[in-house]
Amino acid sequence: MAVVREAVAHELHGATFHSFVAPSSGSRELCAWRLEVAGGTAGVEHRVSREEVVLLISGELEVAVDGVPGTLRPGEVAFVPAGATFRVDNTSGDAATAWVTTSVGLQATMPDGSSISPPWTR
Repeated sequence: MAVVREAVAHELHGATFHSFVAPSSGSRELCAWRLEVAGGTAGVEHRVSREEVVLLISGELEVAVDGVPGTLRPGEVAFVPAGATFRVDNTSGDAATAWVTTSVGLQATMPDGSSISPPWTR
């Protein structure tokens, strides 16, 4: 069915990833999820293997792409190129919500060199 009404929730690094579109739900090319970041959450810098687009829906997020910081406000988009380092922090006291899209197979390389293959991209 083309309408997805229920997401699968995953928790990682203090954030919740509500997966709507992924290979596990029938997609062959795209992944999309709603990201919820609680207020006061410090993210973990990681290097992404695929492009990502982050559209902020509510709240405010501090983002850094390849070390370049910026503040993301509702309606604004952060574009993360493949191979870039990326970090998301919510320094406010309020939760923030974003819609994120990428392509199937995204992996994240952590600062210690370990790699994560998030379930919302498989």
